[in-house]
Amino acid sequence: MSTVSYYTAEGLKKLKEELDHLKSVMRPKASADIAEARDKGDLSENAEYDAAKEAQGMLEMRIAKLEEVYSNARLIDESTLDLSKALVLSNVKIKNQSNGMELKYTLVAESEADLKTGKISVTSPIGRGLLGKSVGEIAEITVPNGTLKFEILEITRD
Repeated sequence: MSTVSYYTAEGLKKLKEELDHLKSVMRPKASADIAEARDKGDLSENAEYDAAKEAQGMLEMRIAKLEEVYSNARLIDESTLDLSKALVLSNVKIKNQSNGMELKYTLVAESEADLKTGKISVTSPIGRGLLGKSVGEIAEITVPNGTLKFEILEITRD
């Protein structure tokens, strides 16, 4: 069973670029590595050949997985998103009720999450807790350390 994943235009482009790179650069390199190892003699005792074949197998698995993800990827139409609630692609400004700290996150698909740039996955505990909430609501989010309460201060789109 395949899972549909939602992507921004940027995320979908990165996925396609990675898939193209694996097919057009890494696949020929793997074939060349196997050919080079094959030329070194007896295949039954050739560890380099075995390693090259295993690397090719891993590469082909990665390509197959990315092709499946790409074939089930859907582009999110940002113009149709509701600004009254926190949804995928929402920029959500929140305030931690226990320490008063304000944070700003962009809710994205799991494959595009990058905490360094403030992008959190909608499948993460905080992302799930914020989904569907409106400005002024309190999101109670259970994390390994307990329960956190965040007030939704602002919801925007870039």
